[in-house]
Amino acid sequence: MPDSKHWTLKSIAKELGVSNATVSNAFNRPDQLSEKRRIDILAACNELGYFGPNKAAQSLRRGKFDTVALVLSDSIEYMVSDPVASKFMKGVAAVFEQHKINLLLFSGSSDNVNSVNDFVDGFICYGRPRNRLLAEQLKKIRKKVVTVDFNIHRSASVSIDNKAGAYEVAKLAIQSEQDHVAILGLRLLDTHLTCRVYDIHSMEIDTSVAHQRLQGYLDAIGDTGVKLGDDRIWNIPESNADFAAIAAKEALNCVPRPNVFLCMSDLIALSLMREAIQQGLRIPEDIRVVGFDGIDEGSRAIPPLTTVFQHSEQKGRKAAEMFIADAHHAEVLGYELSRGGSC
Repeated sequence: MPDSKHWTLKSIAKELGVSNATVSNAFNRPDQLSEKRRIDILAACNELGYFGPNKAAQSLRRGKFDTVALVLSDSIEYMVSDPVASKFMKGVAAVFEQHKINLLLFSGSSDNVNSVNDFVDGFICYGRPRNRLLAEQLKKIRKKVVTVDFNIHRSASVSIDNKAGAYEVAKLAIQSEQDHVAILGLRLLDTHLTCRVYDIHSMEIDTSVAHQRLQGYLDAIGDTGVKLGDDRIWNIPESNADFAAIAAKEALNCVPRPNVFLCMSDLIALSLMREAIQQGLRIPEDIRVVGFDGIDEGSRAIPPLTTVFQHSEQKGRKAAEMFIADAHHAEVLGYELSRGGSC
């Protein structure tokens, strides 16, 4: 008896003494066989370890795979642990599951998309990938693409107005020209280091989420007449507590100490608040803190975090719906200012 790993439709039909079409119909066109005949053939195939015609070959023949690659902005390990990204992925998955479409997670640190391009129907790209060559490849690829929080100007995109949200929340925090402001930024520089950003004037401002938010903060600072020190912007490579704590400790120990902290994610803001409380500082009496994203942990903090609440799950659903509809336009979703007690 042939090894089960080598069964083909032709060899299994020969083994069972039936035609190729009979086996194919048992799996793909049950209406062509009597119920008993079909059950008998499927049971015999199962016993021999054959579970149907090759799906990959079928997909190649019809040019449709019922699979979409979700290109993440960073590594899969990092992104699945991020509460904002997780909500987004939940929204995408909910829509695709209804349409029996599979989701393939693809790291934004990968070399190129060629390894999956031939086996997916297209791409949803969540945030500008850490490897910027991936965004360039997606501009040229001949498959459906939906980008999220950035635009490659060739297909559909979904975003919120990050610049406007950052501006509004910063205006809540800054109350006087005498305020000393610090910005705890997220992925402002292409580095894995937590460090200060000294020369923003020579920095290339692009359309990434981080740079949109930075521009919103800078506009609010300018409009309120505050002078931002040359050493008062930090780059944090990932939105997690460990990296954020490094910048938080450094910022809180500056002289003069900032009394307003504009944080590009809620996770960064919460890390700063924990460090400030450990140092005996009062929030908002001694320092005022704002975040961005609207994660659940921020509303449970003491005091609750003032932040920009973006509907990440809704954003994921919209991206999936636009992919299915083969949309070619840009959608800008709304956001909400969530006023807590941190400023």
